[in-house]
Amino acid sequence: MFPERIETDRLLLERLCHENVDTLAFYDCFAAGVADEQVFEYVPQDPWHTPKEAHDRIDDAEERWREGTAAEYAVRPTEAEPRAGEIAGTAHLHCEWERRTGRLGLVLRRPFWGRGYSGERADALMELTFDRLGLELATAGFNEGNERSERAIEKYVERFGGQYDGVLRNWVPMGDEVDDLHRYTVTREQWNEATKGD
Repeated sequence: MFPERIETDRLLLERLCHENVDTLAFYDCFAAGVADEQVFEYVPQDPWHTPKEAHDRIDDAEERWREGTAAEYAVRPTEAEPRAGEIAGTAHLHCEWERRTGRLGLVLRRPFWGRGYSGERADALMELTFDRLGLELATAGFNEGNERSERAIEKYVERFGGQYDGVLRNWVPMGDEVDDLHRYTVTREQWNEATKGD
C-alpha cells in the first residue's frame, strides 16, 4: 500500500525497517550525549540510552507499516546534497482511516535544519496522502514555541491553499508536561487546485 521509497529533488525517503536502516547507525542519530538536545525540545521522544531503543523503534515502524496505520521513512539527502546518504531524520504519515486523514510528521537532526527539507518531504507525503491513498485531509502541527516548525509548516500549507485550524490544548504528552499543538490542514480540493497542471 505504501511505497518503499520516495525520491524528491534532494531527498530519499526510504522505508524505516531493519532491512534498510542499520540499528546502530540509527541509534547514533538520536542517542543521548550524541544527538543535539534541541532536536527533542518539541517532539515526544527522548534521546535513546541504548541501541535496543533504536531497534524497538524500528520494530514499531515495521508493525505500523504491516497494519497499514503509518508509513515511516528514514530521510536521507541525495548525492548532490551535503552529507549525502546520511540519516537526516525520520518522516511519517499516520493514516487515520476512519477520519480519511493523513497526519504528517518529521524529526530532523540539527545539521539538516534550515535546508527546506521539511517542505520537500511534505510535498511528497501529501502526494501520497491524496493521490495514492485517496484520503481527504492532510494535517500537520507544531508544539507551542517551535518557531522553526511553525515557519516551515506555514510555507507549505500556504503553497497548497491550506489553513491554520487553531490550537489543540493539552494535546501532546511531553514527559511530565502536556503541550498545546497548533494544527494546520490541507483538503483534497485545495491540493488538487494547487497542483493542477503539475
